[in-house]
Amino acid sequence: MLGDLAAFGGLFLTAFAAATILPLQSEAVLVGLLLAGTHSPAALVLVATIGNVLGSVVNWLLGRGIDRFRDHKWFPAKPAALDRAAARYHRWGRWSLLLSWAPFIGDPLTVMAGVLREPLWSFIAIVTLAKAGRYLAVAAATLGL
Repeated sequence: MLGDLAAFGGLFLTAFAAATILPLQSEAVLVGLLLAGTHSPAALVLVATIGNVLGSVVNWLLGRGIDRFRDHKWFPAKPAALDRAAARYHRWGRWSLLLSWAPFIGDPLTVMAGVLREPLWSFIAIVTLAKAGRYLAVAAATLGL
């Protein structure tokens, strides 16, 4: 029981943190647990997906509040960079969130969705589809399906 809690808890926390600006790779943890063969692959994919989506919701929330600081000197992104990111997001709309799983661009996309006031319901639906698809693909490749 304690081993299950550690495995699922560790996967959840890694997936959650990996969806934020922290440079973590939750796929490695998922692959390790899948190869161990001691837990249900469906349960592992579900836990990883939930953790990663909730981490993306944190990014969305940060985006909702970040815009008010854009003109401060200490703000890490220049207003012009934010405007360019907003223009890219508007070009593809909410469907750009299907790339929320991708390294380097996924996290900024989820922050920008918050800045641009993407409704939470559509954000969660699209991001869940993207993140679950990624974890399903990793699990299928790992298990040879």
